[in-house]
Amino acid sequence: MRDESGKARQASTSICHYNAKQIFIRGENLCDDLIGKIGLADYVGLLVLGQRPSDVERSVIEAAIVTLAEHGLTPSVVAARETYMGAPESFQGAVAAGILGVGNQFVGTVELVAPLLAEIVEHPEGHDAGAAAVVSRLRAGKGQVPGFGQPHHKPDDPRSPALFAVADRHGIAGRYVAALRALGRAVDASMGRHLTINAPAAVASLFLEVGIPVRIMRGLIVISRCIGLVAHLSEEQTSPAGRAIWEAATRAVDHVDLAGQAACSRR
Repeated sequence: MRDESGKARQASTSICHYNAKQIFIRGENLCDDLIGKIGLADYVGLLVLGQRPSDVERSVIEAAIVTLAEHGLTPSVVAARETYMGAPESFQGAVAAGILGVGNQFVGTVELVAPLLAEIVEHPEGHDAGAAAVVSRLRAGKGQVPGFGQPHHKPDDPRSPALFAVADRHGIAGRYVAALRALGRAVDASMGRHLTINAPAAVASLFLEVGIPVRIMRGLIVISRCIGLVAHLSEEQTSPAGRAIWEAATRAVDHVDLAGQAACSRR
């Protein structure tokens, strides 16, 4: 790395340093100040954001972790369980297999929704006009609007109102929550039917309300998802479902004899 003058800059870190007898995390003594004295959300805030979160920030981080840690036999959970079945000696490998599925289709949409909400908030003609512009642009490109729709919960994802209630309770349901609700109205109008605001979208709005940077939002979701994956792998150890999932997939997916079809087509 180089500074503004072009000179090489010494690489540095402000997260952790230690000596023969002490360990410091963001300037706080791990053994004297943190172990047994700090909760998970506070520690996540300290490590990731650089300082202990406020009461409101803590509530939002906790709400996000609780909301997105678990949602049944999702693709990431299936990947983790199947990997563990094949490699039970690699618990961490099974967790990693599940985490690889946290992307633009599942849970990682938090990172996709947040910039849209920021765009709507900054629109000179207000939220409704900004939301309509976003939906028009995405739909013109044949794309879906991230943060809407949920395959298992109709007509609405029950987690989203619970998250908005957290925002209301702490008095932070401001411009980003309003932007998300405006986006929901624009999506419904464009589709001609109701699509629920899903939980990742609601989480994105709360993260923005307390100033969590978009660039680390997916990282916080990964922390949350790890907890759920560990739970499923713990269950896989005592009540394995991996083989049943494998057999169900075999029954559900038909085999097509492409070689036979090709031979017939050449006759």
